Amino acid sequence: MISKLLHKKVFRYIFYILPGIVLYYLLPYLEAIESKTLLMITTRLCVVYIIGCILFALNALLLTFYDIYKAKNKKQSRPMKGLIQIFQVLLFFVGGIVIVSVLINKSPTALFAGLGAFAAVLMLIFKDTILGFVAGVQLSANDMLRIGDWIQLSDGSANGVVLEITLNTVKIQNWDNTISTIPPYTLVNTTFRNWRGMQESEGRRVDKTIKLDMNTLNFCSNEMIARIRREIPLMNDIGPMDSIMPTNVQLYRTYIERYLRSHPIVNQNLDLIITQKEPTQYGVPIEVYFFLTNKVWKEYEQIQSDIFDHLLVMVKEFDLKLYQLDMHVPTVSPS
Repeated sequence: MISKLLHKKVFRYIFYILPGIVLYYLLPYLEAIESKTLLMITTRLCVVYIIGCILFALNALLLTFYDIYKAKNKKQSRPMKGLIQIFQVLLFFVGGIVIVSVLINKSPTALFAGLGAFAAVLMLIFKDTILGFVAGVQLSANDMLRIGDWIQLSDGSANGVVLEITLNTVKIQNWDNTISTIPPYTLVNTTFRNWRGMQESEGRRVDKTIKLDMNTLNFCSNEMIARIRREIPLMNDIGPMDSIMPTNVQLYRTYIERYLRSHPIVNQNLDLIITQKEPTQYGVPIEVYFFLTNKVWKEYEQIQSDIFDHLLVMVKEFDLKLYQLDMHVPTVSPS
């Protein structure tokens, strides 16, 4: 704590205040200052010096608080830097008004009242700052954005991890390691996807379809069922249901579910759904919907790819074929 205060020069600015206070009280007794006008000017300059030192000391305290917060909250889930910048703007704005009031010998309240005439000009000059302040309050109050969140903007201008949230900018490191800098009010006025819910949940969703050739769907024979029971351990208990022979696609869907139920990386506490969708000109889609416990991007992609490699290869074990569009164009022999 003391080291951080020393690093930000908090004590130095506080010590700078003492000479100003001493000089302020000694000025009326200095014989070198005979003119009342000169005494008035030096006294006001002395007060301005004291106010300036106080402002810098308070600013250094704010920065020290931010350093302590960063050290204790490494994840930095809240955009504290933007809040600190807001306090800095307010601090120096109020301090500037007080300094001007001292120099012109007017009450600060009178100056604040007079600012109404310049409100339009101030709003034009500080438009981005004001919009950033309001947007930052909305993002923080509604917990829409945190440092470390993975967000994706609908227009494709950013897709990555939030590195920093300030009063005027949100810095995002994209998936290709490029940096995007976006005003906070852009995130409020447009739609963006925050992947925090997925990262904090128990699993990451996988939702894919396997398209089967419709011409290969058939009822199973006793010989086929016997072969499947013999060659595929997960299906060693299958058989006709109520004397009705199952179809090969029905057994394949059963196998997919059993295979996923036995997989160590598939989250068994979340939804696991295997369903047949409406047939199309591109075959019969089998939707495979489940969640993986591993949510790390690279490992997630590898695991779900391995799972579907296995499921695609197993299609032929049920006398099924994958649908594949025949791009062959027959040649026309010259007449």
